[in-house]
Amino acid sequence: MRVAGLIQDSIVDGPGFRFVVFAQGCTINCAGCHNPEAQDPFGGTEMPAGGIITEMLGNPLTDGLTLSGGEPFLQAAACAMIATAAREGGLDVWAFSGFTFERLVELARSDHEVGELLGLIDVLVDGPFIVSQRSLLLKWRGSRNQRVLDVPRSMAAGEAVVLSGEMRHGGRYAYS
Repeated sequence: MRVAGLIQDSIVDGPGFRFVVFAQGCTINCAGCHNPEAQDPFGGTEMPAGGIITEMLGNPLTDGLTLSGGEPFLQAAACAMIATAAREGGLDVWAFSGFTFERLVELARSDHEVGELLGLIDVLVDGPFIVSQRSLLLKWRGSRNQRVLDVPRSMAAGEAVVLSGEMRHGGRYAYS
């Protein structure tokens, strides 16, 4: 997997102590992107998914995995491997994507790996960052158009379901 970086114990990329994988490469190119160095698909560092998984599971304080970027859905197969290991290790899985939930569902119809990854995510912060809608008052998102979605409920409902209140998966704290 090509990564822009890894962070252990992040407290800003979801609730609790997060292991964050910043996927390298993004085609969305949002003006004002908070991580523009992660856009180049040839930048970053190539790392085996197994090594990332070992690092993630090696910290007993980790509450969850966050997939960010760049754009994690452009490396869906590797991200799905990491998300599977996280779930098996009792961690919740969050993802930040410049694609909307609806677009990801559409992509999943022709790309099995996108569908597999989407099915492993508990919470998705979706949509491109839009500078004119930027707000520092929003929890877990940078602009008002972005949504914090409950992915299992969204998949079951066939439409985006905004996360509200507290959500627990496997007994772990996920959001409040």
